[in-house]
Amino acid sequence: MSRYLIWVMSWLFIVVMLVIPLVLVLTEALRNGFLASMKTLYTPDALAAIWLTIRVTVVAIIINTFFGTLAAWVLSRFRFVGRQTLLVLVELPLSISPVVSGLLWLLLFGAQGWFGPFLERWNIHIAFATSGIILATLFVTLPYVVRTLIPVMEIQGRETEEVAVLAGAGFWRILWSVTLPSIPEALISGILLTTARALGEFGAVSVVSGHIPGETETMPLRIEDLYNGYQSVGAFTMATLLAIMAMLTVLLRTAPDWACYLWKKDP
Repeated sequence: MSRYLIWVMSWLFIVVMLVIPLVLVLTEALRNGFLASMKTLYTPDALAAIWLTIRVTVVAIIINTFFGTLAAWVLSRFRFVGRQTLLVLVELPLSISPVVSGLLWLLLFGAQGWFGPFLERWNIHIAFATSGIILATLFVTLPYVVRTLIPVMEIQGRETEEVAVLAGAGFWRILWSVTLPSIPEALISGILLTTARALGEFGAVSVVSGHIPGETETMPLRIEDLYNGYQSVGAFTMATLLAIMAMLTVLLRTAPDWACYLWKKDP
């Protein structure tokens, strides 16, 4: 009896916290009809927000996947002075508010910041520009690939890599041919977590972007701007699109598990 009660309570919680809000968002987006909702996505500012979000997300994925993989390899393979401190620093973005991280970037690169005036002389703009949004997104998505790979790499050990070293393989050859093929599921999981976080980031980006429509507004910022401007259909339509992108990311994350399940079921 208790097992079924827990099952019902779990599904009730999921429906109330996840399903109903998504249904309400979709209902509001389609309040004036499907065509009216689609028209709100074809405005110049909406298209610019979508394109900027995709660009920033792709850049964050590439950079954090590359350096996150290297950092995970170092942290899982070696014990050195300062290793624990480095682990704490990697997890720092998970501990502090994204708004605080956005303020830190403004303190560094804003017009009145430490390096802002110097960069302005060279016509380099970081605060209230795309580069600042990329930096803010990189910061908040930094931990995911690292923390996803470290446990898997530690469990696997370094014996195979040591054999490759004895065979004369270099670092990059070992990383590409030995290490990465043994951690595909963990790597994909970390990449997809990074993707989901980058798509939905609001706090840090809101502070460092300046909210310039058509230039520095990502999709979450565009949703806020539309909602505050009483354009609820446009806001909920953009929110629906963002939710669909996030759900696709989650589905892709579960794809390897489903593939393994179906593979095992085949006769």
